[in-house]
Amino acid sequence: MTKLFGTDGVRGTANTYPMTAEMALRIGAAVGQYFRRDNKGVHRVVIGKDTRLSGYMFENALTAGLTSTGMNVLLLGPVPTPAVGLLTRSMRADLGVMISASHNPAHDNGIKFFGPDGFKLSDQAEAEIEALVAEGVEPSDAADIGRAKRIDDSRFRYIERVKSSFPRQMRLDGLKVVIDCANGAAHHVAPMTLWELGATVIPVGVAPNGHNINEGCGSTHPQSAAETVVAHGADVGICLDGDADRVILIDEKGNVGDGDQFMALMAARWAEEERLKGNALVATVMSNLGLERFLDARGLRLERTNVGDRYVVERMRQGGFNLGGEQSGHIVMTDYATTGDGLMAGMQFLAELVRGERKASELLHQFDAVPQLLKNVRFGAGQTPLDMAPVKAAIAQAEADLSGGGRLLIRKSGTEPLVRVMAEHEDAALMERCVDGVVAAVTEAVGG
Repeated sequence: MTKLFGTDGVRGTANTYPMTAEMALRIGAAVGQYFRRDNKGVHRVVIGKDTRLSGYMFENALTAGLTSTGMNVLLLGPVPTPAVGLLTRSMRADLGVMISASHNPAHDNGIKFFGPDGFKLSDQAEAEIEALVAEGVEPSDAADIGRAKRIDDSRFRYIERVKSSFPRQMRLDGLKVVIDCANGAAHHVAPMTLWELGATVIPVGVAPNGHNINEGCGSTHPQSAAETVVAHGADVGICLDGDADRVILIDEKGNVGDGDQFMALMAARWAEEERLKGNALVATVMSNLGLERFLDARGLRLERTNVGDRYVVERMRQGGFNLGGEQSGHIVMTDYATTGDGLMAGMQFLAELVRGERKASELLHQFDAVPQLLKNVRFGAGQTPLDMAPVKAAIAQAEADLSGGGRLLIRKSGTEPLVRVMAEHEDAALMERCVDGVVAAVTEAVGG
Protein backbone atom coordinates (compact mmCIF):
# COMPACT_ATOMS: atom_id res chain seq x y z
CA MET A 1 0.00 0.00 0.00
CA THR A 2 1.31 3.45 -0.96
CA LYS A 3 2.02 5.75 1.98
CA LEU A 4 -1.21 7.38 3.16
CA PHE A 5 -0.16 10.30 5.35
CA GLY A 6 1.54 13.43 4.01
CA THR A 7 2.57 16.59 5.84
CA ASP A 8 -1.04 17.31 6.86
CA GLY A 9 -3.04 14.10 7.11
CA VAL A 10 -4.35 12.17 4.12
CA ARG A 11 -5.08 14.17 0.98
CA GLY A 12 -5.85 13.64 -2.72
CA THR A 13 -8.43 13.88 -5.45
CA ALA A 14 -11.87 12.69 -4.34
CA ASN A 15 -12.80 9.18 -5.58
CA THR A 16 -9.14 8.50 -6.40
CA TYR A 17 -6.79 6.60 -4.08
CA PRO A 18 -6.32 7.32 -1.23
CA MET A 19 -9.37 9.60 -1.05
CA THR A 20 -12.06 7.01 -1.74
CA ALA A 21 -15.09 6.15 0.38
CA GLU A 22 -13.74 2.63 0.89
CA MET A 23 -10.38 3.92 2.14
CA ALA A 24 -12.09 6.48 4.41
CA LEU A 25 -14.10 3.66 5.98
CA ARG A 26 -10.89 1.64 6.54
CA ILE A 27 -9.10 4.69 7.97
CA GLY A 28 -12.06 5.36 10.28
CA ALA A 29 -11.99 1.77 11.56
CA ALA A 30 -8.20 1.88 12.05
CA VAL A 31 -8.18 5.17 13.92
CA GLY A 32 -11.14 3.99 16.01
CA GLN A 33 -9.21 0.85 16.94
CA TYR A 34 -6.13 2.93 17.73
CA PHE A 35 -7.98 5.20 20.16
CA ARG A 36 -9.93 2.34 21.78
CA ARG A 37 -6.91 0.23 22.65
CA ASP A 38 -7.74 0.17 26.35
CA ASN A 39 -11.34 -0.84 25.49
CA LYS A 40 -12.62 0.81 28.66
CA GLY A 41 -15.39 3.37 29.12
CA VAL A 42 -17.13 5.51 26.52
CA HIS A 43 -15.05 6.70 23.55
CA ARG A 44 -16.06 9.61 21.37
CA VAL A 45 -14.82 11.42 18.27
CA VAL A 46 -15.83 14.78 16.80
CA ILE A 47 -15.93 15.20 13.01
CA GLY A 48 -15.96 18.54 11.19
CA LYS A 49 -15.76 19.32 7.48
CA ASP A 50 -15.51 22.18 5.02
CA THR A 51 -17.94 22.84 2.16
CA ARG A 52 -16.70 20.44 -0.54
CA LEU A 53 -19.35 18.24 -2.12
CA SER A 54 -17.29 15.13 -1.35
CA GLY A 55 -17.42 16.00 2.35
CA TYR A 56 -20.77 14.26 2.66
CA MET A 57 -19.31 11.03 1.29
CA PHE A 58 -16.28 11.04 3.56
CA GLU A 59 -18.28 12.08 6.62
CA ASN A 60 -20.54 9.06 6.20
CA ALA A 61 -17.70 6.66 5.40
CA LEU A 62 -15.61 7.77 8.39
CA THR A 63 -18.66 7.57 10.65
CA ALA A 64 -19.31 3.99 9.51
CA GLY A 65 -15.71 2.96 10.14
CA LEU A 66 -15.52 4.65 13.53
CA THR A 67 -18.84 3.36 14.85
CA SER A 68 -17.95 -0.17 13.66
CA THR A 69 -15.17 -0.15 16.26
CA GLY A 70 -17.36 1.21 19.03
CA MET A 71 -16.57 4.93 18.79
CA ASN A 72 -19.42 7.38 19.39
CA VAL A 73 -19.37 10.06 16.70
CA LEU A 74 -20.33 13.72 17.18
CA LEU A 75 -20.92 15.45 13.82
CA LEU A 76 -20.12 19.16 13.85
CA GLY A 77 -21.02 19.95 10.23
CA PRO A 78 -19.11 22.72 8.36
CA VAL A 79 -16.68 24.35 10.81
CA PRO A 80 -13.11 25.68 10.56
CA THR A 81 -10.25 23.27 11.24
CA PRO A 82 -9.26 25.10 14.47
CA ALA A 83 -12.81 24.59 15.75
CA VAL A 84 -12.25 20.83 15.57
CA GLY A 85 -9.07 21.13 17.66
CA LEU A 86 -10.92 23.32 20.16
CA LEU A 87 -14.03 21.11 20.43
CA THR A 88 -12.05 17.87 20.62
CA ARG A 89 -10.52 19.12 23.84
CA SER A 90 -13.55 20.94 25.29
CA MET A 91 -15.91 18.00 24.61
CA ARG A 92 -13.43 15.55 26.18
CA ALA A 93 -13.25 13.54 22.97
CA ASP A 94 -10.58 10.92 22.31
CA LEU A 95 -10.13 12.10 18.75
CA GLY A 96 -10.97 14.93 16.36
CA VAL A 97 -11.30 14.59 12.59
CA MET A 98 -11.42 17.38 10.01
CA ILE A 99 -12.48 16.58 6.45
CA SER A 100 -10.80 19.20 4.27
CA ALA A 101 -8.12 19.75 1.65
CA SER A 102 -7.50 23.25 3.02
CA HIS A 103 -6.46 25.60 0.18
CA ASN A 104 -6.67 22.93 -2.57
CA PRO A 105 -9.38 23.09 -5.27
CA ALA A 106 -12.82 21.55 -4.74
CA HIS A 107 -12.06 18.25 -6.49
CA ASP A 108 -9.53 17.42 -3.74
CA ASN A 109 -10.27 16.45 -0.18
CA GLY A 110 -8.39 15.31 2.89
CA ILE A 111 -8.62 13.94 6.41
CA LYS A 112 -6.77 15.53 9.36
CA PHE A 113 -6.63 14.10 12.87
CA PHE A 114 -6.39 15.71 16.31
CA GLY A 115 -5.58 13.96 19.57
CA PRO A 116 -7.52 14.42 22.83
CA ASP A 117 -5.32 17.43 23.68
CA GLY A 118 -6.55 19.23 20.54
CA PHE A 119 -3.17 19.04 18.78
CA LYS A 120 -2.54 17.24 15.50
CA LEU A 121 -1.26 13.67 15.74
CA SER A 122 2.45 12.94 15.71
CA ASP A 123 4.26 11.19 12.86
CA GLN A 124 4.56 8.11 15.06
CA ALA A 125 0.82 7.96 15.74
CA GLU A 126 0.06 8.35 12.04
CA ALA A 127 2.51 5.55 11.19
CA GLU A 128 0.80 3.22 13.67
CA ILE A 129 -2.63 4.07 12.25
CA GLU A 130 -1.33 3.49 8.73
CA ALA A 131 -0.11 0.04 9.80
CA LEU A 132 -3.58 -0.75 11.17
CA VAL A 133 -5.15 0.30 7.86
CA ALA A 134 -2.85 -2.12 6.03
CA GLU A 135 -3.50 -4.99 8.47
CA GLY A 136 -7.26 -4.55 8.66
CA VAL A 137 -9.35 -4.13 11.79
CA GLU A 138 -11.76 -6.52 13.48
CA PRO A 139 -15.11 -4.75 14.04
CA SER A 140 -16.71 -4.64 17.48
CA ASP A 141 -19.44 -7.01 18.57
CA ALA A 142 -22.95 -5.98 17.51
CA ALA A 143 -23.79 -4.87 21.05
CA ASP A 144 -20.78 -2.54 21.14
CA ILE A 145 -21.33 -0.60 17.90
CA GLY A 146 -21.06 3.17 18.42
CA ARG A 147 -23.69 5.86 17.94
CA ALA A 148 -23.65 9.04 15.82
CA LYS A 149 -25.18 12.37 16.81
CA ARG A 150 -25.22 15.77 15.14
CA ILE A 151 -24.11 18.75 17.27
CA ASP A 152 -26.12 21.83 16.29
CA ASP A 153 -24.32 24.57 18.22
CA SER A 154 -20.69 23.88 17.25
CA ARG A 155 -20.41 27.11 15.24
CA PHE A 156 -21.58 29.22 18.17
CA ARG A 157 -19.18 27.54 20.58
CA TYR A 158 -16.35 28.41 18.23
CA ILE A 159 -17.49 32.02 17.78
CA GLU A 160 -17.47 32.51 21.54
CA ARG A 161 -13.95 31.09 21.76
CA VAL A 162 -12.68 33.44 19.05
CA LYS A 163 -14.32 36.43 20.72
CA SER A 164 -12.76 35.49 24.06
CA SER A 165 -9.30 35.90 22.49
CA PHE A 166 -10.12 39.53 21.62
CA PRO A 167 -9.44 42.18 24.30
CA ARG A 168 -12.59 42.32 26.43
CA GLN A 169 -12.72 46.12 26.69
CA MET A 170 -12.30 46.60 22.94
CA ARG A 171 -14.86 46.83 20.14
CA LEU A 172 -14.68 47.18 16.36
CA ASP A 173 -17.13 50.06 16.03
CA GLY A 174 -16.21 52.31 13.12
CA LEU A 175 -14.03 49.70 11.36
CA LYS A 176 -15.07 48.61 7.88
CA VAL A 177 -13.79 45.06 7.29
CA VAL A 178 -13.85 42.92 4.14
CA ILE A 179 -13.91 39.26 5.09
CA ASP A 180 -13.24 36.69 2.35
CA CYS A 181 -14.24 33.20 3.51
CA ALA A 182 -13.17 31.36 0.31
CA ASN A 183 -16.67 29.83 0.05
CA GLY A 184 -15.41 27.54 2.78
CA ALA A 185 -15.87 26.43 6.35
CA ALA A 186 -15.92 29.92 7.91
CA HIS A 187 -18.63 31.40 5.67
CA HIS A 188 -21.01 31.70 8.65
CA VAL A 189 -18.75 32.11 11.66
CA ALA A 190 -16.31 34.75 10.39
CA PRO A 191 -18.82 37.45 9.32
CA MET A 192 -20.92 36.81 12.42
CA THR A 193 -17.95 37.16 14.79
CA LEU A 194 -16.95 40.49 13.26
CA TRP A 195 -20.52 41.78 13.28
CA GLU A 196 -21.06 40.84 16.93
CA LEU A 197 -18.00 42.93 17.87
CA GLY A 198 -19.35 45.99 16.06
CA ALA A 199 -17.54 45.99 12.70
CA THR A 200 -19.16 46.99 9.44
CA VAL A 201 -18.77 43.72 7.57
CA ILE A 202 -18.41 43.35 3.80
CA PRO A 203 -18.50 39.59 3.07
CA VAL A 204 -16.83 37.91 0.08
CA GLY A 205 -16.80 34.19 -0.71
CA VAL A 206 -19.77 33.31 1.49
CA ALA A 207 -21.93 31.38 -1.00
CA PRO A 208 -20.55 27.81 -1.09
CA ASN A 209 -22.15 25.39 -3.53
CA GLY A 210 -19.87 22.38 -3.03
CA HIS A 211 -17.73 23.20 -6.06
CA ASN A 212 -16.48 26.77 -5.58
CA ILE A 213 -14.32 26.52 -2.45
CA ASN A 214 -11.08 28.53 -2.95
CA GLU A 215 -12.17 29.31 -6.53
CA GLY A 216 -10.90 32.79 -7.34
CA CYS A 217 -11.16 33.83 -3.71
CA GLY A 218 -9.67 33.31 -0.28
CA SER A 219 -6.08 33.43 0.91
CA THR A 220 -4.69 31.85 -2.27
CA HIS A 221 -6.56 34.33 -4.52
CA PRO A 222 -6.77 37.60 -2.55
CA GLN A 223 -7.24 39.85 -5.61
CA SER A 224 -11.05 39.88 -5.38
CA ALA A 225 -10.95 40.88 -1.72
CA ALA A 226 -8.29 43.53 -2.45
CA GLU A 227 -10.51 45.08 -5.12
CA THR A 228 -13.44 45.01 -2.69
CA VAL A 229 -11.39 46.77 0.00
CA VAL A 230 -10.54 49.60 -2.38
CA ALA A 231 -14.04 49.84 -3.88
CA HIS A 232 -15.72 50.10 -0.45
CA GLY A 233 -13.05 52.22 1.22
CA ALA A 234 -12.56 49.51 3.82
CA ASP A 235 -9.94 49.69 6.57
CA VAL A 236 -8.69 46.15 6.11
CA GLY A 237 -9.34 42.86 4.32
CA ILE A 238 -9.11 39.42 5.93
CA CYS A 239 -8.75 36.45 3.55
CA LEU A 240 -9.19 32.93 4.90
CA ASP A 241 -8.68 29.64 3.07
CA GLY A 242 -11.16 26.80 2.66
CA ASP A 243 -10.85 25.46 6.20
CA ALA A 244 -9.93 28.84 7.76
CA ASP A 245 -6.67 27.74 9.36
CA ARG A 246 -4.68 30.39 7.48
CA VAL A 247 -5.06 34.10 6.81
CA ILE A 248 -3.74 36.70 4.39
CA LEU A 249 -4.31 40.37 5.28
CA ILE A 250 -4.96 43.29 2.92
CA ASP A 251 -4.33 46.93 3.78
CA GLU A 252 -6.61 49.89 2.99
CA LYS A 253 -4.77 50.46 -0.32
CA GLY A 254 -5.43 46.91 -1.54
CA ASN A 255 -1.87 45.69 -0.89
CA VAL A 256 -1.43 42.13 0.33
CA GLY A 257 0.56 41.36 3.48
CA ASP A 258 1.76 37.82 4.07
CA GLY A 259 2.21 35.78 7.23
CA ASP A 260 5.80 36.95 7.74
CA GLN A 261 4.77 40.61 8.14
CA PHE A 262 2.00 39.66 10.57
CA MET A 263 4.33 37.45 12.63
CA ALA A 264 6.87 40.28 12.81
CA LEU A 265 4.15 42.62 14.10
CA MET A 266 2.95 40.18 16.77
CA ALA A 267 6.45 39.11 17.84
CA ALA A 268 7.46 42.73 18.40
CA ARG A 269 4.23 43.50 20.28
CA TRP A 270 4.42 40.42 22.49
CA ALA A 271 8.12 40.96 23.21
CA GLU A 272 7.35 44.54 24.26
CA GLU A 273 4.66 43.22 26.61
CA GLU A 274 7.00 40.44 27.85
CA ARG A 275 4.54 37.86 26.54
CA LEU A 276 6.79 36.26 23.89
CA LYS A 277 7.95 33.01 25.47
CA GLY A 278 11.62 32.23 24.93
CA ASN A 279 12.04 35.52 23.04
CA ALA A 280 11.59 33.48 19.86
CA LEU A 281 9.28 33.08 16.90
CA VAL A 282 8.91 29.69 15.22
CA ALA A 283 8.55 29.74 11.42
CA THR A 284 9.45 27.51 8.50
CA VAL A 285 12.31 27.49 6.04
CA MET A 286 10.06 29.45 3.65
CA SER A 287 9.98 32.60 5.79
CA ASN A 288 11.84 35.57 4.36
CA LEU A 289 15.37 36.54 5.39
CA GLY A 290 13.98 40.00 6.10
CA LEU A 291 11.93 38.54 8.96
CA GLU A 292 15.04 36.95 10.45
CA ARG A 293 16.92 40.26 10.27
CA PHE A 294 13.95 42.11 11.82
CA LEU A 295 13.97 39.76 14.80
CA ASP A 296 17.76 39.82 15.17
CA ALA A 297 17.68 43.62 15.41
CA ARG A 298 15.35 43.31 18.42
CA GLY A 299 17.29 40.59 20.20
CA LEU A 300 14.74 37.94 19.22
CA ARG A 301 15.34 34.55 17.58
CA LEU A 302 13.81 32.86 14.56
CA GLU A 303 13.47 29.11 15.01
CA ARG A 304 13.05 27.48 11.58
CA THR A 305 11.27 24.17 10.89
CA ASN A 306 10.27 22.10 7.89
CA VAL A 307 7.27 23.34 5.92
CA GLY A 308 3.93 22.50 7.52
CA ASP A 309 2.10 24.04 10.45
CA ARG A 310 2.24 20.75 12.34
CA TYR A 311 6.05 20.99 12.43
CA VAL A 312 5.79 24.57 13.64
CA VAL A 313 3.48 23.45 16.45
CA GLU A 314 5.74 20.52 17.38
CA ARG A 315 8.74 22.86 17.73
CA MET A 316 6.65 25.34 19.72
CA ARG A 317 5.62 22.61 22.15
CA GLN A 318 9.15 21.24 22.45
CA GLY A 319 10.64 24.66 23.19
CA GLY A 320 7.76 26.15 25.15
CA PHE A 321 7.21 28.91 22.56
CA ASN A 322 3.80 30.54 22.08
CA LEU A 323 4.00 32.24 18.66
CA GLY A 324 4.74 30.71 15.28
CA GLY A 325 3.47 30.21 11.79
CA GLU A 326 4.12 30.18 8.08
CA GLN A 327 4.60 32.81 5.41
CA SER A 328 1.54 31.33 3.68
CA GLY A 329 -0.66 32.51 6.54
CA HIS A 330 -0.83 29.73 9.12
CA ILE A 331 -0.53 31.64 12.39
CA VAL A 332 -0.26 29.60 15.58
CA MET A 333 -0.85 31.29 18.93
CA THR A 334 -0.88 28.54 21.55
CA ASP A 335 -2.13 30.96 24.20
CA TYR A 336 -5.44 30.78 22.31
CA ALA A 337 -5.53 27.75 19.99
CA THR A 338 -3.88 24.40 19.27
CA THR A 339 -3.39 24.91 15.54
CA GLY A 340 -3.32 27.65 12.92
CA ASP A 341 -6.44 29.82 13.19
CA GLY A 342 -6.98 32.38 10.43
CA LEU A 343 -9.95 34.12 12.02
CA MET A 344 -8.31 34.37 15.43
CA ALA A 345 -5.16 35.80 13.85
CA GLY A 346 -7.28 38.30 11.93
CA MET A 347 -8.90 39.37 15.20
CA GLN A 348 -5.49 40.00 16.76
CA PHE A 349 -4.61 42.21 13.79
CA LEU A 350 -7.85 44.16 14.22
CA ALA A 351 -6.96 44.66 17.89
CA GLU A 352 -3.67 46.23 16.76
CA LEU A 353 -5.59 48.52 14.39
CA VAL A 354 -7.87 49.69 17.19
CA ARG A 355 -5.15 49.89 19.83
CA GLY A 356 -2.53 51.84 17.91
CA GLU A 357 -4.76 53.97 15.71
CA ARG A 358 -2.42 53.18 12.82
CA LYS A 359 -3.53 52.18 9.35
CA ALA A 360 -3.25 48.62 8.09
CA SER A 361 -0.61 49.69 5.55
CA GLU A 362 1.70 50.71 8.41
CA LEU A 363 1.11 47.56 10.42
CA LEU A 364 1.66 45.26 7.44
CA HIS A 365 5.06 46.70 6.57
CA GLN A 366 7.26 45.76 9.52
CA PHE A 367 10.38 45.04 7.43
CA ASP A 368 11.68 45.23 3.87
CA ALA A 369 11.53 41.73 2.42
CA VAL A 370 14.56 40.29 0.66
CA PRO A 371 13.53 39.54 -2.97
CA GLN A 372 12.08 36.04 -3.01
CA LEU A 373 10.84 33.92 -5.90
CA LEU A 374 8.92 30.64 -5.76
CA LYS A 375 8.04 28.48 -8.77
CA ASN A 376 6.39 25.06 -8.90
CA VAL A 377 6.87 22.17 -11.33
CA ARG A 378 4.29 19.38 -11.47
CA PHE A 379 5.50 15.80 -11.89
CA GLY A 380 3.79 12.50 -12.65
CA ALA A 381 3.12 9.41 -10.57
CA GLY A 382 6.27 7.44 -9.81
CA GLN A 383 8.63 10.21 -10.91
CA THR A 384 11.50 11.30 -8.63
CA PRO A 385 12.99 14.33 -10.39
CA LEU A 386 15.14 15.43 -7.44
CA ASP A 387 17.12 12.18 -7.70
CA MET A 388 18.09 12.76 -11.35
CA ALA A 389 21.66 13.81 -12.14
CA PRO A 390 20.83 16.83 -14.39
CA VAL A 391 18.55 18.24 -11.68
CA LYS A 392 21.18 17.72 -8.98
CA ALA A 393 23.72 19.51 -11.16
CA ALA A 394 21.39 22.47 -11.76
CA ILE A 395 20.72 22.74 -8.02
CA ALA A 396 24.43 22.67 -7.20
CA GLN A 397 25.11 25.42 -9.74
CA ALA A 398 22.30 27.61 -8.36
CA GLU A 399 23.54 27.14 -4.78
CA ALA A 400 27.04 28.20 -5.82
CA ASP A 401 25.72 31.28 -7.63
CA LEU A 402 23.61 32.39 -4.65
CA SER A 403 26.11 31.62 -1.90
CA GLY A 404 27.01 34.47 0.40
CA GLY A 405 24.04 36.71 -0.31
CA GLY A 406 20.98 34.50 -0.30
CA ARG A 407 19.67 30.96 -0.17
CA LEU A 408 18.04 28.27 -2.29
CA LEU A 409 15.33 25.90 -1.10
CA ILE A 410 14.19 22.91 -3.16
CA ARG A 411 11.51 20.58 -1.82
CA LYS A 412 8.67 18.31 -2.80
CA SER A 413 5.25 19.48 -1.70
CA GLY A 414 3.68 17.36 1.01
CA THR A 415 0.15 17.96 -0.30
CA GLU A 416 0.46 17.98 -4.11
CA PRO A 417 2.74 16.33 -6.75
CA LEU A 418 4.89 19.44 -7.09
CA VAL A 419 8.55 20.34 -6.81
CA ARG A 420 8.83 23.77 -5.21
CA VAL A 421 11.85 25.90 -6.16
CA MET A 422 12.42 28.95 -3.96
CA ALA A 423 15.33 31.40 -3.83
CA GLU A 424 16.16 34.64 -2.03
CA HIS A 425 18.84 37.16 -2.91
CA GLU A 426 19.34 40.90 -2.90
CA ASP A 427 20.13 40.65 -6.63
CA ALA A 428 16.67 39.87 -8.01
CA ALA A 429 17.94 39.20 -11.55
CA LEU A 430 20.47 36.64 -10.34
CA MET A 431 17.83 35.02 -8.14
CA GLU A 432 15.44 34.68 -11.09
CA ARG A 433 18.12 33.13 -13.31
CA CYS A 434 18.92 30.56 -10.64
CA VAL A 435 15.28 29.60 -10.08
CA ASP A 436 14.60 29.38 -13.80
CA GLY A 437 17.66 27.17 -14.29
CA VAL A 438 16.47 24.67 -11.71
CA VAL A 439 12.87 24.82 -12.97
CA ALA A 440 14.05 24.12 -16.51
CA ALA A 441 16.08 21.12 -15.37
CA VAL A 442 13.17 19.66 -13.40
CA THR A 443 10.73 20.30 -16.25
CA GLU A 444 12.97 18.51 -18.72
CA ALA A 445 13.52 15.63 -16.28
CA VAL A 446 9.78 14.99 -15.94
CA GLY A 447 9.17 15.19 -19.66
CA GLY A 448 7.95 18.77 -19.98
